[in-house]
Amino acid sequence: MIERIRELEAISRRLEPGKEERASVSDAVVGFGEGFLDRLPELKAYEIEKEAAKKLRDSPIADEGVGVGELLELFDDAVIAPGVNPASERFLAYIPGGGIYYSSLGDFLAAVTNRYAGVRFAGPGAVEMENMLLDWMADLVGYPKGSGGNLASGGSIANLTAIVTARDAHGLKPRDYERAVVYLSGQVHHCIQKALGVVGLGECVQRYVPMDGRYRMAPAELERAIAKDRADGLIPWLVIASAGTTDVGAIDPLEEIGQIAKAEGLWYHIDAAYGGFFALVDECRPKLAGMELSDSIVLDPHKGLFLPYGTGALLVKDVRALRRSHHYEAAYMQDILAEESLEAASPAELSPELTKHFRGLRLWLPLKLHGLEPFRACLEEKLLLARYFHQEVQKLGFEAGQEPELSVATYRWVPEVGDANEFNQALVDEIHRDGRVFVSSTMLDGKFVLRLAALTFRTHLETIDLLLAILKEKVDELTARR
Repeated sequence: MIERIRELEAISRRLEPGKEERASVSDAVVGFGEGFLDRLPELKAYEIEKEAAKKLRDSPIADEGVGVGELLELFDDAVIAPGVNPASERFLAYIPGGGIYYSSLGDFLAAVTNRYAGVRFAGPGAVEMENMLLDWMADLVGYPKGSGGNLASGGSIANLTAIVTARDAHGLKPRDYERAVVYLSGQVHHCIQKALGVVGLGECVQRYVPMDGRYRMAPAELERAIAKDRADGLIPWLVIASAGTTDVGAIDPLEEIGQIAKAEGLWYHIDAAYGGFFALVDECRPKLAGMELSDSIVLDPHKGLFLPYGTGALLVKDVRALRRSHHYEAAYMQDILAEESLEAASPAELSPELTKHFRGLRLWLPLKLHGLEPFRACLEEKLLLARYFHQEVQKLGFEAGQEPELSVATYRWVPEVGDANEFNQALVDEIHRDGRVFVSSTMLDGKFVLRLAALTFRTHLETIDLLLAILKEKVDELTARR
């Protein structure tokens, strides 16, 4: 047995490369990253041809390792080249993730030190860092001292966690689900419907409250719907407002909705994954007034703070409600639980995750290195870029949607002859084939419209001017072709 152990030890020690080998591989990886950033301005924002991804199948996992140079070449060909390039300044679709450089260094430190961020007993510094960041966010949205939260993988899981907390706080049982009512707007992010299904609330009544002309939930209609549902013997339970919808960037009347929710005894949740961090900009704070009235709120640092994908945040005003829904005990955790307290609760006590990535470091390091000023300036710049685009695209002859509340603008071309929806679909297809910029589309009131989402931190004025030039070029080409 000893002989076999030593044989296995000799092989397993390959997992602990020496200093020279580490330097060789890390230099190659960092060099690739630096080279990627250097050539990023010339890379396409979108490559419509995706066959290259299949090259990964030609290099299967095997007993023997492969050189780092060969792997980086494969990574470049099969992963970097095809599809969307979210790191590009010309990524103007959806609501992007950022990918600021110092966050990658935070992730490197989190991975190489392998600090466990699930419970305070094991990683007191890691948990303290994450709780400190959550306290900062709670102060930003106007939550009182003593609220709590969790850094999640994104808005989807954060919203799901909030819905579970709201369900349990209201004491809903499976027998109640068919009569329990959730109030939301038609502009709510689809992760909300998905979360309701995942947590077993797919049978509850989803009441879509009518919206005003700017795609915002109408408070008077909400009030009427709640009264009618109560009269009909249903159980009004949860209202979900949006602070920055994906389609148009709309902000629901947060304050009025919050007052109704409080008067009616409903749990009030705000999905501010996109718009929440615009509270850093003085101009936006009045638009976001009412966030402090919510019982729970979601913000995504990988959106408004430009972090790499995989960073969302949930805040709950009553941390006891969050803990009641997610606290579980096991005999093997008895040493850990002895140190837990509500005032300094661990993430494992406040979320579905026990094992979790040390996400705090990817947020803490850039905030500390940069300070808040460039984040605030970048957000304000994106607001102005969206308004600039909204103004200039109309000069080209496009029909524009509402003036942007945040950094999303909608627009479409109305041809003199032919179907407008068909023309705009063709326009999007042409832009995607071109690949210099990447835009997206949506449907609003039966109309096929294009979207500009200016939130990539690398997007600046020259990017918007390029999009405007490409739009004119493609419209002229399509019009001539028809």
